[in-house]
Amino acid sequence: MISEELQQLLLKYCEPEDQLLQHIDRETNLKVLMPRMLSGHYQGRVLSMLSKMISPKRILEIGTFTGYATLCLAEGLTQDGIIYTLDINEELEDMVRENFAKSPLNTKIKYILGDAQKSIAQLQETFDLVFIDADKKNNGTYYDLIFDRVRSGGLIIVDNVLWSGKIVNNAQDKDTKNISSFNDKINEDLRVEKLILPVRDGLFVIRKK
Repeated sequence: MISEELQQLLLKYCEPEDQLLQHIDRETNLKVLMPRMLSGHYQGRVLSMLSKMISPKRILEIGTFTGYATLCLAEGLTQDGIIYTLDINEELEDMVRENFAKSPLNTKIKYILGDAQKSIAQLQETFDLVFIDADKKNNGTYYDLIFDRVRSGGLIIVDNVLWSGKIVNNAQDKDTKNISSFNDKINEDLRVEKLILPVRDGLFVIRKK
């Protein structure tokens, strides 16, 4: 969505990645299919900043992948805070657990494998921040499932809402239509304040009134 020159400028003027995040980025690109699903340096710093701004006690992440965004979000947790991160891909479990084990934030991370909808139903928590970055066709389903579990003033962040620019170009494939419908759903929801940040593939930042 932005030029390589601008991307490099943005990276120059944001906080650097720590060694573990660099390691996760490198290993993901070397060993995992579809490595572009990883949040990466700049988006990771955006997630970290948003988390630190609200100092959440409870975070829910739907879609762990290799754990990069999980660690970025966890940076803002209160001393007794917890992030629950949900994923269905058992093939990545060993890599993800190894990544988390290398972090001082590991004790704050609850990594749950299985169907996200079932996992959400089993969590008896009120969340300060929710990050939705899983199967895009279910964005609306996840949003509805977690909405009443988010405190007033809490944030819901949804990734990939510009879908490589296809939303702007009004592409007619099924995935783009699903994301466009979700974006319209949020735009019409009077219970929230919202804006899209044109970060990487688009972050919808939604604040519950």
